[in-house]
Amino acid sequence: MTSPYHAAAREKRAAERILDERNGNSGGVVRGSSSSRGPHQLPLHSEIIGTEDHGHGSHHHPPAPKSWFPVREGGESGRSGIHPWHFVRIVFRSSSLASRVVNVLWPVVPAAIALRYAAPEQDLAIFILAYIAMVPCANLVGFAGQNLAKKVPHVFGVLAETTFGSLVEIILFIVLINEHTHGMSVDTTQVIRAAILGSILATMLLCLGLCFVAAGFKREETHFSEIVSEAGSGLLLTAGFGLAVPTAFYNALHGRLDTKELERKTLELSRSTAVLLIIAYLVYVFFQMRTHHGIYDAIFEADAERDDDKHKELRSHRLTLIESIIALAVGVALVTIIAIMLVDRIHFLVEERGVSDAFLGLIMIPLVEKAAEHLTAVDEAYDNQMNMALSTVLGSTLQTALFNGPLVVIVGWGLNKPMGFNFELFDLAMLILAILTVGNFLRDQKTNYLEGVLCVIVYVAIGVAAAHYPNPHELHEAFPTNASPAPATNGSEGAHH
Repeated sequence: MTSPYHAAAREKRAAERILDERNGNSGGVVRGSSSSRGPHQLPLHSEIIGTEDHGHGSHHHPPAPKSWFPVREGGESGRSGIHPWHFVRIVFRSSSLASRVVNVLWPVVPAAIALRYAAPEQDLAIFILAYIAMVPCANLVGFAGQNLAKKVPHVFGVLAETTFGSLVEIILFIVLINEHTHGMSVDTTQVIRAAILGSILATMLLCLGLCFVAAGFKREETHFSEIVSEAGSGLLLTAGFGLAVPTAFYNALHGRLDTKELERKTLELSRSTAVLLIIAYLVYVFFQMRTHHGIYDAIFEADAERDDDKHKELRSHRLTLIESIIALAVGVALVTIIAIMLVDRIHFLVEERGVSDAFLGLIMIPLVEKAAEHLTAVDEAYDNQMNMALSTVLGSTLQTALFNGPLVVIVGWGLNKPMGFNFELFDLAMLILAILTVGNFLRDQKTNYLEGVLCVIVYVAIGVAAAHYPNPHELHEAFPTNASPAPATNGSEGAHH
C-alpha cells in the first residue's frame, strides 16, 4: 500500500517537472528563483537576507560569494566566512525555544572550570556544576551538527546530525575507558556498560515518549512512515540480540569452566561481536545513503513540507559552513574538558555519596550526554515532523547500539582494557523489554500522547529500580563464596545468576 508520504513526494516531483518544462518553453527561468514562484509563496532564505531591513532603510546586499562546497538550498546562510556578532547571536538563539532556555546555562561552564582549579577538593560542587555545564556544551555540538546537516542532502544530513549528536557520548565513553585501572574500587567498565544500555533506554523510552507527547499537544493522532519504523524496529531487535550474546554465553557456562578462562572467552566473544555490530551499522548506513536513499529522501522531503514552522525556518538565520565547523570544534573541546571533570568525580560519587553504578550509568550519564538530541527530536515532533523525529530517535539509538558501544570495546581492546559486553542481567532484561514495548507502539504507524506518557512512565520505573540496585563490589562483600551472584573483577563481569 502506498503511504501518503510517498504520494506527496511523487506529486511534488511531478509538479517540479511540469514547472521545469514550462520554464524551458518560456525563456529558461530557473526553478526556485523568485520569478518562478507564485505571489503567495514564501521567498527563499537567501532572498530575505539580501533584502533585510536593518533599521537604515531597505537596501540590497550583494550576493554571498559562491561557496567551494555545494550547499543544499535549505541550508544557505546568505553569508560566507566568519562574522563574530552574527555567530554569537545565531548560536544563542539556537534552533528552538528549549535550546534557547538551555543556553541560559552557559555561565555555568566557566564557573565549573574555574572551581575545578580554584577548589579541587570540592568534589560534589564540581560534579554538580560540570553536570549542568555539559548540557549547553552538548547543545552547541548538536546545533552545529544541525547547521552542517542542513547543508547536505536530506538522508546524509540526518545521519550526520545523529553522528555529531553522538560525539558527546563517544567522548565520555573513551574518557571512561581510559580511566580504567585494574583493582580500582569503582569499575569504570561497569559504568560504561550501564551507560551504553542507559543511553539506548533514555533515547528509546524517554525521548520517544516526549516526542509522542509533544506531537499530541497539537494533534489527536500523529502518523509516520512504515519504512522508518519497520527498519528501525528490526535493527533495534537485532542490536539487542547482538548485545545479549556475550551475557548469555557467560551465564550459560558459569560454574562449568574455570572463571579466568570463561572471562577470557567472554571478552574475546565481546570483541568479535563488536566488529560484527559495526559491520551491521555500516550496512545500514549504505542502505540509507546509496541503495534506498530515494525512499528516505521522499519521506523527509514530505515531512519538510508539513513542517508547522516552515515559514520561520525560511526566515531564520543560519551559520555559514566555516562558522558551523568552528562551533562544532569549540563544542567538542568543551565537552571533552567537562567529561574529564565528571569522570574524575565518579569515585567520590559512588564511594562517598552511595550512588550506584547502575543509576550512574543507566540514568545520570545518558540524560546529560543525549540532551541535545532529545531537544532536537522533541522540537521536530512538535512541528509535525514525526518522521524526522523518529529517524533522529531510532538513528541515535542504533548508533549507540551498533557503533558507539562496539567502538569503545574496540578502543579498549587497543588500550588493553578488559571492556566487554557482559552486562548485568537486570540492565539487559530492561533493554529487551523496552525494545519489544517500543516496537509494539510503532507497529501501527500512528501514535498519540497516551503512548508517550506510558513510555516515560516505564523509563521512570527503570530509574527507580536502578537507584536501588547495589554495586557489584557490595554484592561480592555480601557473598564472598563461590556461590556469590557477584561477578569477578577483571572487567568482563556484569552478570548475576
